[in-house]
Amino acid sequence: MPDSAGFSVKRLLPRGLFGRSLIIIIAPIVLLQAIIAYVFFERDLDSTTRRLARDVAADIALLVALEDNYSGDERLRLRALSARQLQYGITFKPGQEIAPPSEPPVSTIDVALDDILAERISADRHFFTTRIGNDFEIRAEVHDGVLAVLVPRDRITVSKPDLFILWMVGSALLLMGVAIVFLRNQVRPIERLARAAESFGKGRAVPDFKPYGATEVRRAAQAFITMRERLERHVTQRTEMLAGVSHDLKTPLTRLKLALAMMPEDAEAASMRGDIAEMEHMLDEYLAFARGEGGEDSEVADLGALVRDAADAAGKARQRGNITVTAPDHIHVSVKRAGLRRCLTNLIDNALKHGSNVAVTLQHQGRLVEIAVEDNGPGIPETRREEAFRPFHRLDEGRNLQSGGSGLGLAIARDVARAHGGDVVLENSSLGGLKATIRLPV
Repeated sequence: MPDSAGFSVKRLLPRGLFGRSLIIIIAPIVLLQAIIAYVFFERDLDSTTRRLARDVAADIALLVALEDNYSGDERLRLRALSARQLQYGITFKPGQEIAPPSEPPVSTIDVALDDILAERISADRHFFTTRIGNDFEIRAEVHDGVLAVLVPRDRITVSKPDLFILWMVGSALLLMGVAIVFLRNQVRPIERLARAAESFGKGRAVPDFKPYGATEVRRAAQAFITMRERLERHVTQRTEMLAGVSHDLKTPLTRLKLALAMMPEDAEAASMRGDIAEMEHMLDEYLAFARGEGGEDSEVADLGALVRDAADAAGKARQRGNITVTAPDHIHVSVKRAGLRRCLTNLIDNALKHGSNVAVTLQHQGRLVEIAVEDNGPGIPETRREEAFRPFHRLDEGRNLQSGGSGLGLAIARDVARAHGGDVVLENSSLGGLKATIRLPV
């Protein structure tokens, strides 16, 4: 039970740093003001009201005693003097009576009147109170009628407690406004850092990012910039190294090609030309894998046109046109165009290599764009699908996605997809073969 209760509380809490920080600041203020309000209304206000009510009840008891013990002009004179000194509105209604109360007194003034009149005059003396506008009218029995006393409201209760509430609410709102402004300024650098890290993870440039904000946020931002520079330097060094190796290896290959051109045409020379062509193809794939398209800038591209272009290029390369493409227009995403095209071409080429029918589908689902390449080939067992992505690795099953190549086709495809913040996954196809899906964040 405690674990489920804690889980429910966590679900109710805001998920963002700004909301949680605001709760940390606002919750103590609200709690403190609630305690102050309780102390004020339940203790100070109540006790003060009781004292005021008992003072008014004592005044009423005195007026009743004067009415009972004096008569004639003396009674009138004392009544007028009392009204002037006590600042009450006093009227006498001869011959009237007050019916006995049907319920015991509940309000503070009624309880105080009941106690004071019972203590100082008589327990059988009837009275009742009523509100007239903002004032109280108290009627009490005397020996020959009813004495009606109009008491101002501030003589019985604390004047304008709502002003106190207004001050409390106003100060709380002011503090909340200040907290929101300052918290927003503190959280904004963190949000900007998160957006920059997300863009960099998707392979997009963030040239205008600069550290600002609190010291800790600046340190995190500077660490991100340092990490980005190291990664970019690593990619550049790897690309330059592989480019140099490729250049150095292609020079002797070129000499071999020239030597073969001078040799008579026979089966052995044709076999050697095939080996040299395969070595050149392998060098190009090694370089593409090492580069990872790190030097290409991202740009907004129409994925529908890009998918159709890659499918056409792969079909022409294999001299096969049995490719069904479903790619709607107007799906625009910031991508590295050449890198994504190579990723698609590799997947479509693999599908054409092992299947007679290939279907390419582009669809937009929420915050993701999915490009699925399906075929009706032999497929890959589920337990070996991750193994197929290993660089320079060839499967030993009947379906070998890397047959006749360098073992880098799927590795390059996943590398490009992950450089965009996405991934490539393998599944069973509805066509009976393999389904390779590129998932890219929008």
